[in-house]
Amino acid sequence: MIRVLLADDHQLVRDGLKGILGAASGIEVAGEAASGDEALALVRAQAFDVALLDLSMPGLSGIDLIKRLKLERPALRILVLSMHGEQQYATRALKAGAAGYLTKDAAAEQLVSALRKVAAGGMAISEATAASLLASARGGDLPLHSLLSDREFEVFRLLAAGRTPTEIAERLHLSVKTVSTHKARLQQKLNVASTAELVRYALEHDLL
Repeated sequence: MIRVLLADDHQLVRDGLKGILGAASGIEVAGEAASGDEALALVRAQAFDVALLDLSMPGLSGIDLIKRLKLERPALRILVLSMHGEQQYATRALKAGAAGYLTKDAAAEQLVSALRKVAAGGMAISEATAASLLASARGGDLPLHSLLSDREFEVFRLLAAGRTPTEIAERLHLSVKTVSTHKARLQQKLNVASTAELVRYALEHDLL
């Protein structure tokens, strides 16, 4: 039996996922979390085979959550199910320790198949993501945003989405000064001089 932890801050999404996984043989939803902090607490307290994670949840979330979960339970397999397109987060999620990445428009059959594959020790990724990982490993011709740290990328994505430094600081539990420092560094790395240019870069590279 594959024991699954569902982590998503929307009850309707969790209910839908429980329905899909409950209809599949050999899979048991053994825990639910509505935030990253709840997911971490459950992983510390119980044994799960696979954590099915949304990247955008209150509190601890995203790449940081993946890293923390793997630190607590190195053997835990993580499958990301996100509204964010693969170009935004897939490569970073896999490098942080996830074993698979699906977007929320995936079919139910795809989800079950990916979960079984991840639980068996495999990787559930698209050909495009696999090619991106290979290019990164070879030091190939990668876009400028691949040079950003995970935290810089998160700040960049939120800035491009119209969030203010104060809002970003509250969301990521950082000081406004730290957010401003990240902004200055990522602007330098992306060779842009303003927030408007950040937005233009994000649109050109399909990162919104």
